Amino acid sequence: MELNANFWDNRYKENTTGWDLGEVSPPLKAYIDQLDDKNSSILIPGCGNCYEAEYLIQKGFSSITLIDLSPTLTEQLRERFRNNVGVKIITGDFFNHSGKYDLILEQTFFCAINPALRKQYVSKMAELLKQGGRLVGVLFSREFEKEGPPFGGSEKEYRILFESHFNDITFEHCYNSFPARMDTELFVNLRKK
Repeated sequence: MELNANFWDNRYKENTTGWDLGEVSPPLKAYIDQLDDKNSSILIPGCGNCYEAEYLIQKGFSSITLIDLSPTLTEQLRERFRNNVGVKIITGDFFNHSGKYDLILEQTFFCAINPALRKQYVSKMAELLKQGGRLVGVLFSREFEKEGPPFGGSEKEYRILFESHFNDITFEHCYNSFPARMDTELFVNLRKK
């Protein structure tokens, strides 16, 4: 199975988006609530329905970039955010994206890409972050019985993966996960070296 734009676009066309919580991920909501600098430039890659962006707007943030492979999804997002000049929506491949951000929010993107791309993911995240910028989000702390997506992993594996480009590395078991994901998520907060 090739996890390309057609694969993801078909998932949105068929409304087979089982990963969609229908709301902001509780760990990310709690993190966003602690942010003070409303001028931070924020990227949400593999953004999906992006409830996090709606929440960021409610909280006063005004520089939000969303990127996803699915043209069906991004067209829906353009309609949803048409009155929000602070939201930029890109249909495209994260790995070809360029820009500089203070913060990148990770929510179900890492687990959706082929694990063979994880080193490239880490390098790209570091490239897109400003000096001292942060990658913050939620990763699965489990393996899955069937072949993904989603793809799982462990804290040990993630720590080795990220330490080449990040420091001030925090991995914590989520105490506030969405009920269906309880005890399967790690909250990650990493600062670019």
